[in-house]
Amino acid sequence: MDQGTVACALLTALLLAGCGTSPEAQLRKTLASQTTGVIHLPPGEIEISSELTLAPGAHGLEIAGSGTRLKAADNFKGRAILVLENAERVHLHDFMLDGNRGKLAKPLEMAPPENAFRVWYPNNGILANKVAGLEIERLELSGVVNFPILVSQSSKVRISSVAVLDSGSKNARGRNNLSGGILLEEGTTDFEVRDSTFQSILGNALWTHSNFRAPRQEAGIFALNKFDTIGRDAIQVGHATRVRVDGNTGVNIGYPIDIVDVENQGTPVAIDTAGNVDNSSYARNQFKEINGQCIDLDGFHDGIVEKNICTNEKGVEAYPFGGSAIVMNNTHPDTHSSNIEIRGNVIEGSKFGGLFLMGSRNRVIENVFLGLNLAHGDEPEILTSGIYLGPGVARLEETTGNEIRGNRILGYKMKTRCIVFGPAVSRTANTVAGNTCADQAPAR
Repeated sequence: MDQGTVACALLTALLLAGCGTSPEAQLRKTLASQTTGVIHLPPGEIEISSELTLAPGAHGLEIAGSGTRLKAADNFKGRAILVLENAERVHLHDFMLDGNRGKLAKPLEMAPPENAFRVWYPNNGILANKVAGLEIERLELSGVVNFPILVSQSSKVRISSVAVLDSGSKNARGRNNLSGGILLEEGTTDFEVRDSTFQSILGNALWTHSNFRAPRQEAGIFALNKFDTIGRDAIQVGHATRVRVDGNTGVNIGYPIDIVDVENQGTPVAIDTAGNVDNSSYARNQFKEINGQCIDLDGFHDGIVEKNICTNEKGVEAYPFGGSAIVMNNTHPDTHSSNIEIRGNVIEGSKFGGLFLMGSRNRVIENVFLGLNLAHGDEPEILTSGIYLGPGVARLEETTGNEIRGNRILGYKMKTRCIVFGPAVSRTANTVAGNTCADQAPAR
């Protein structure tokens, strides 16, 4: 047998790059025919011109790389480079995916409300729809036009040790359009995203989509992930129940400044909330340099926010979209800002106030707020107070039965604006005790 014949036999044994066939064509053929077992990707770069799909009924399927890079071709058209649908127990690991954003990105407005993102956004990296048992680990996803990983209507999802880099697209005004990170939507359940890195993401980095028409996401964990230079939210929990956000770290949230979606009020947040979120916890997360808010609790109730740290060390001019550090709201019609425990958090360097509190039976215990009101604002009180108790935002809320105890509140004029009661909020209907309030000049 001559050397050419031997080489051909070896490539055929790998199921890819057969003699006389392009690597893309052979990979497409293999994926379309093999329903189970292991598919070994060859080393090197494979250009992909249209979405790769699995064989019908795929189950117990492993796709393993070895120095493999799947790159969207300059003429790529499709929902994603790799599309997984109606499958069970799929394991992807140890390869790279290049979305070729430089060639393929075009201005795209963010999806209208109540639309599934899997339908609206093309040119994604991996799209998993109706997959029961998905494991993704040790992948590098870079330059993806929209979502490097988009998971919809799926269950038992495990994503770990992936790197998401330089991804997302812009709208016609040059602002982020939400895209660029890992998204879970349409009632995805039993999910985890751990030990992964997100760097230079235009939109939200890691999140669940708040779509009121779809079931809520349920039973999830976002833990020990790292974020650097995120244009919108580092983490968002949208329309979900029983989600734990634990031990994540990040820096430069809301940067670069010119991509912040100011026209659509897309204020950057380190940990954001949307829709109806309950029985969840945000704990032990640390973020630095936030051009926006530390934690937003819009629709959050019956949950815990504890031992988080948010630190801003620059002057106020570095945070043009900065706000109060922790803010409650009740935009979703089925939610009330109630039964939330906010304990042991440390906030330093908020552009405006420390906490906007509303609703009932919330406990604000032993938090530390330092360097509040960097802007040196005097009005309105809702923005310039350490803790402001209001009667609601999206809807009126009865703000009673709250406990505010043992907090340390320092900042510009905080001695007199430490804890402020807004209109129609009764001081006697809430418990305030043992708090320390003092003036503190902001660092310049």
